[in-house]
Amino acid sequence: MPLTFCGDEKLQLIKRLPVPLIRHLLASHRRAELSASQAAQELSLSRPRFYKLYSQYLRACAQGQSESWSPGVSGGDHQPAWPAAASDLLKKLLTAKPPASYSACASELHRRLNFKTDRASVRRWAIQNQLAPDTRYKVPPKPVKRWQVRDLGALWQYDTSPHAWLPDNPAKQALLDLLDDATRYNVGARLYPAETLLAHLDFLPRAFQAHGLPLALYVDYHSFFFTHTPDAFTQLGAALHFYGIALRYAPTPQAKGKIERRHDYWQKRLPPLLAADHILELQGANKLLDQLLPHVNQNEIHRALGTTPHTAWQQALADQHSVLRPVPACPWWPFVWSQQNLVRVGDDGKVPAGAQRLTIEAPPRTKVIRCLRPDGDIYFLRHLPNPKAKPIVLLHCPVF
Repeated sequence: MPLTFCGDEKLQLIKRLPVPLIRHLLASHRRAELSASQAAQELSLSRPRFYKLYSQYLRACAQGQSESWSPGVSGGDHQPAWPAAASDLLKKLLTAKPPASYSACASELHRRLNFKTDRASVRRWAIQNQLAPDTRYKVPPKPVKRWQVRDLGALWQYDTSPHAWLPDNPAKQALLDLLDDATRYNVGARLYPAETLLAHLDFLPRAFQAHGLPLALYVDYHSFFFTHTPDAFTQLGAALHFYGIALRYAPTPQAKGKIERRHDYWQKRLPPLLAADHILELQGANKLLDQLLPHVNQNEIHRALGTTPHTAWQQALADQHSVLRPVPACPWWPFVWSQQNLVRVGDDGKVPAGAQRLTIEAPPRTKVIRCLRPDGDIYFLRHLPNPKAKPIVLLHCPVF
């Protein structure tokens, strides 16, 4: 049975985004690197709510507490639910042909039901209930140009490139690719038979252990990253959130052009080299990638930067423009980066592990957490990862 990772009051800012990222964006606005509109958009806040949050942050800065400041919990939505009669009337007015305006709806609520509200509240209700009337004339959407981060580790662009990478093999394999937005440093690239959850859970911790933890990953709306349930994480999103890494979603493929151009680079570079060296399997291809990656970062000048990514990386460190964090010595690390499922202990006191059933130290009919590691090892835990507790391993089934 798959797990759903939920956060209480997920719509609150502190539940949606890690605190280090919130502080970083506010600090960037304070340094005039981000406009108020850009910072508010990154935080998914209205401008009034952003300015209120920014005022709190400035007070913390004045008291010398900028590094420990955290936004408080708002306490949730205290707006009472609208009467059923008001909802029914709005549905009737907004679905009419032509639909009534928001101002007219507010006026009719007052006239017919003595229910006082304003047009803005009606508009919010209509949007929440997917009853916002369509407009006759629409302005074509403008291309999205995302702002450029300054700091190393503030944003890593992450994507997968399915391609026939191996010579004489028409099947497509998946290249997982990770690029630092500020320095264009290619922090990771690895081939897998297919894009799976276990592939992501193997690839990302490799990059984090090699370079540190970024503040955010810039991804698309793939089901590995995005869920339509507003108060839930995917398993991969929950693993990233556990270590304070946010997911930022690109509205279009063009918005993450840096990683798309990196895919194009590898598609032109890697297959010919694999064919020339007669490398026909993934293990040999990944060994070649491990050699190519540092060479590209250290020796090839990036056209937009005018320098190598390695030089840009070192310059960011010298200028103290880095927000990378070291990987913590956390006992949950191998279990967070695993595929997790709830499993019920059978009446015989056993749980399924591959093709066999093994005895576990847990009462029959209780639920335990089955963790499948990318290397094939299986662990059974007492409870889900929790930073305030230590993992309790009930059973370990290693791969032989």
